[in-house]
Amino acid sequence: MLWKHPAAVCGVALLLIASASLAFQSPGADPVNIVPRARRAAPPDPDSGREATLRIDSTLVEIPVHATTGDGASVANLTRQDFRVFEDGVEQKITSFTQDDAPLSVGLVFDASGSMHNKIQKSSEAVATFFKTANSQDEFFLVEFNERPKLTIPFTPDSESIYERVAHTKPFGRTSLLDAIHMAMVQMKSAKNRRKAIVIFSDGGDNRSRYTESQIRNGMLESDVQVYAMGIFDPDAQKLSPEEQNGPRLLQELAEQTGGRHYPVGDLNDLAAVSERVSRDLRTEYVLGYSPSHPARDGKYRRIRVEVASPPRNGEKLRLDYRRGYYAPAE
Repeated sequence: MLWKHPAAVCGVALLLIASASLAFQSPGADPVNIVPRARRAAPPDPDSGREATLRIDSTLVEIPVHATTGDGASVANLTRQDFRVFEDGVEQKITSFTQDDAPLSVGLVFDASGSMHNKIQKSSEAVATFFKTANSQDEFFLVEFNERPKLTIPFTPDSESIYERVAHTKPFGRTSLLDAIHMAMVQMKSAKNRRKAIVIFSDGGDNRSRYTESQIRNGMLESDVQVYAMGIFDPDAQKLSPEEQNGPRLLQELAEQTGGRHYPVGDLNDLAAVSERVSRDLRTEYVLGYSPSHPARDGKYRRIRVEVASPPRNGEKLRLDYRRGYYAPAE
C-alpha cells in the first residue's frame, strides 16, 4: 500500500505532446514548431499505477537521482553498483534500480506579473521548447500568477492550449509566487503519473503572497514533487527591489530541497536552451529503491544521502541532485 504523510501536499506536473507535430506562433514572433520526441519502447511496468516521486510504504523508499558532470552534462551510464545510499547516516542496501523515460505529470508555474513585461515573449518561446521533449503519456497544467495565482488550465495532454495561453499573456501587477506554488502542489493531488515536477518560469521576486516561505518549504518536505526553476533575472541588481534580489535564493532553496534544480538565466537569449535542458534533465534520472533498515512507523523525518561509490573513469567528481529526506509512516 502506498503511504502518504497526513500533511503531505502532493507534487506537480506538466508538459506533453500527443500529435506528431504542433505549430505555435506568439504575437510578433516567428512560428514555433514543436515536434514531440518519440518515446523509446519499454516493457510493461507492473507498478505503473503507483503514485509518487519519492515513494514510501512499509517496505520501500524510492529516490530519483540526477547525475551531472562539472560542466552540467547529464551522466546516463551509471549502474546500481556505482551508488551508495545512507539514511540517517546508516548505509542502506539498494534493492531496486531503474533508469527509464517514465511519463511525467508537470505543473507549469508561469510569472505574469509586471516585472516580467520585457521577458514574456522569450519565456513563452521557452515553454514551447520545453514541450519538444515531451512524450505522449505526459500530462500538464498551468498556474499563472500576478496579484494572485490562477489555475488557468487544469491537467491536460494538450500542450498547444498551454502554449497559446502563455503566448498571449499580458503581464501586470505584483508577484504572488509562493501562493502559486501552493496552488500547484494542491493541483498535483490529482496527478495520474508516478513522477511529478513543478517547473517555474519567474524572476522570483515575491511581494504579494499570503503563504510564507516557511509554509511552502514545509509543504515541500512532505510532498513527492521535484521543483525545477528557471530564474529570469535582471543582471543589474541595483535596479531590483529587495524582493527581486531575494528571488535567486528562494528558487535555489526550493529546488535543492526537492531534488530538482535552479537554473539562473541572465541573458534572455539563453532561456530556450535552458528550458530544453530542464526538460531533458527530468528524463535522465535514476531511481534508487531500498527497504529501510530502521522501519519504525514513527512519523519522523529521515535524512537521505546519496553518493557515487567510486569516481568515474576520468576521475571527475559528479554532482548528484536528489531529495534530501522523507517523513516515515506514522501509526
